[in-house]
Amino acid sequence: MTVETKMALTEQDVRSFSAKMNEADWMADFRADALAKVEQLPMPTPDKTKITKWNFLDFPAHAVESATFSSLTELPAEAQELVSENQQNIYVQHNNTPAYISLSDELKAQGVILTDIFTASREHADLLKKYYMTDGVKVEEHKLTAYHAALVNGGVFVYVPKDVVISEPLQVLFLHTDAQASLFNHVIVVAEANSSVTYVENYLSTVEVATGQANIISEVFTADNAKLIYGAVDVLAKGFTTYVNRRGVTGPHSRIEWALGLMNDSDTISENITHLVGNGSSSDMKTVVVGRGDQKQNFTSEIVHWGMDTDGFILKHGVMKEAASSIFNGIGRIAKGATRSNAVQESRILMLSEKARGDANPILLIDEDDVTAGHAASVGRVDPLQLFYLMSRGISKEEAERLVIHGFLAPVVSKLPIEGVKKQLTEVIERKVR
Repeated sequence: MTVETKMALTEQDVRSFSAKMNEADWMADFRADALAKVEQLPMPTPDKTKITKWNFLDFPAHAVESATFSSLTELPAEAQELVSENQQNIYVQHNNTPAYISLSDELKAQGVILTDIFTASREHADLLKKYYMTDGVKVEEHKLTAYHAALVNGGVFVYVPKDVVISEPLQVLFLHTDAQASLFNHVIVVAEANSSVTYVENYLSTVEVATGQANIISEVFTADNAKLIYGAVDVLAKGFTTYVNRRGVTGPHSRIEWALGLMNDSDTISENITHLVGNGSSSDMKTVVVGRGDQKQNFTSEIVHWGMDTDGFILKHGVMKEAASSIFNGIGRIAKGATRSNAVQESRILMLSEKARGDANPILLIDEDDVTAGHAASVGRVDPLQLFYLMSRGISKEEAERLVIHGFLAPVVSKLPIEGVKKQLTEVIERKVR
C-alpha cells in the first residue's frame, strides 16, 4: 500500500463526526478546510527513512465508541498500575471516548483547565483558537498534519493561568483496547506567565496487534518565566503506522523539559521540536527508545534557537534488538540574532544483534557567531568484554546482557524528572529487552 491511498473520509464525514461530538461550529469548518488541503500537500520526508510504501491514510474505523469509567478502579489492571494512588487530577480517554476526568476543587478555583478537546472547542473556544495549530504545528506543513487536523478524534486541553504553580503532576492516560481504533489525538498544554506544571502522558495498548492509525500531535506553550515538564511513555501495539509530532514554543525566560520513553512496537516517525523564541528561554530533551522485531523507526529531536541567551540540550539513548532499525536525527539550530545561545546534543545507539541497525546523525546549523555548540554520537554493539566480565562472576549471558542494557539506558532514565514515568519506563524496558 502506498502513501497515495484515497482519502478514507469525505468532508461530510468529518462534519458529521464534529456534530456527533458536539463540537463548536468553528471546529467543523477547521476540519473541512484541512481535509481540502490533504491532496495538495506532500508527505513528510524523514531523513534516511523511505516511507513511500508506509500506510498512513487507510484505517478500518475513524472512531470507536467505548465504555466510560465511574472510578479509576474500573480501569484495566495494566492501566491501574500507571495511576498514582489518590490521583486527583487526571483525564482518561478510552480508545476515542472521553472516559473519566477529575480535577481538584483547588485547581478549578485557580482557573486551571483540564478537559477533552471536544469540550474545549465549545467551552473555551477563544482560548483554544489562540493555540490550536497556529504558532506550534501548522496544518500546511505536510499531508499528515493536514490529515490529522481533519480527523482529530481525541485529545486534551490543559491550561494553567498566570502565577499558578501546580505541585502535583497532571496525568493523562490514552487507553487503547480495540484493535480497530485509530488515534488522531491532539494535545495542547499552555503554561501562562510565572506558572509551573508537570504534565504526564501515557499511551497504553492492551491489544497485541492494531489495525488502525496513530497520528498524534502535541503543542506545548510557555509564557514569560513559566516552567513546563512534559513526561510521556508511549507503548502502542504492533500494527499501527505511527506519526508523532510533539512541538514546543517558549516565551522569555521560560523552560520546557521533555522526558520521553518511546516504546512503541509499531513503525514510527517521531518529531520532537522546540522553538526557543523568548530571550533567556531553554529546553531539555531526554529520550529513551527500544526497538525490536522488524520495526522501522525515525526520531528527530530538534531545538531551534531564535531568542538570545537560549539554552538547548538533547540527550537520546536507544537500544535495537533483533532486526529493528532506527534513525536518530539530533538537530541544534541557531538562527541569526540568537547571540550567546548554547546548543548541545548527545545520541547513543546500542545494537544487540547482527541484523539490528542504528544510525545517529548529529546536526548543527549555526547562523550566528557568538554562540557555543557541541555534539556527541555513537553507534555500536554490546561490548563482549563487559559480558565476559559479568559471566565470569556466574551471571548467565541473558542476565548479563540485560544488565548491560539497563546500564546503557540509565544515564537518561535516571535523569527523568518524574518518578511515575521513570518507574513505568523501567518496567517497559525490562519487558522489551528480555
